[in-house]
Amino acid sequence: MKARVVICGAAGRMGRLLVRLAAEHERAEIVAAVEAAGHPAVGRDAGEVAAIGPLGVKIGAQYEPAPDTVTLDFTTPAATLAHLEKAAATTAAMVIGTTGFTPEERRTLERLAPRTRVVFSPNMSLGVNLLMKLARTAAAILGPSFDIEIVEMHHRRKVDAPSGTALELGRQVARARGQDMEESACFGRHGALGARREREIGFAALRGGDVVGDHTVIFAGEGERLELTHRAQSRECLARGALAAALWLIEQPPGLYSMADVLGLEPATSS
Repeated sequence: MKARVVICGAAGRMGRLLVRLAAEHERAEIVAAVEAAGHPAVGRDAGEVAAIGPLGVKIGAQYEPAPDTVTLDFTTPAATLAHLEKAAATTAAMVIGTTGFTPEERRTLERLAPRTRVVFSPNMSLGVNLLMKLARTAAAILGPSFDIEIVEMHHRRKVDAPSGTALELGRQVARARGQDMEESACFGRHGALGARREREIGFAALRGGDVVGDHTVIFAGEGERLELTHRAQSRECLARGALAAALWLIEQPPGLYSMADVLGLEPATSS
């Protein structure tokens, strides 16, 4: 089955990459491209904006999905939720890679998504999703005697911190240890804070240069330390994962899915 693809944020860095990869894929057809109203790319050909030549698809300012389309959305939380409301109303499928959702916004996403078909993941790469499985497994096996710290680094222009991927890693390891991540999290440290809390999950966010995305989960025990690291060398790993998710999603029943579902990665058993 061929995927009829809508790309939101089509003039952004990820959007342009998605346009290029979808245009090259034999099982994908770009049927619409969307940008925010007032964006200078509105009205231009999506292929020309992506520097691959004209595709015959103009970038519009209105998102109007059809039931047989699948949307790739890497925009902002507010825009994504507005798009999801329309997608849910028309049963159009969506692949959501947007990050920076507040807990309330995430609950809204989780409420709307099952009305249609949605893959939601803060990181679409194969390597990061394997990292999540490995981190869950390590957390379950090592248990609370090992302290967990999550360190991430991104480019200087990233606006949210910690990254959505780091937060999801925190949720995964917390679940594997039978904890609530929101209660266990420590977002940075400064001053005389005293000793580290039991079962604390620490987060550190670094920003600089053009770093695409580095994530490390540290398990620090007595006399030994385990570090699991993933480094994204380009955004192409994220875009290829999103496109793979779209091709998988069009054949699924309604529901909210993750990249673990797309890739067939089973969750580790919680201790």
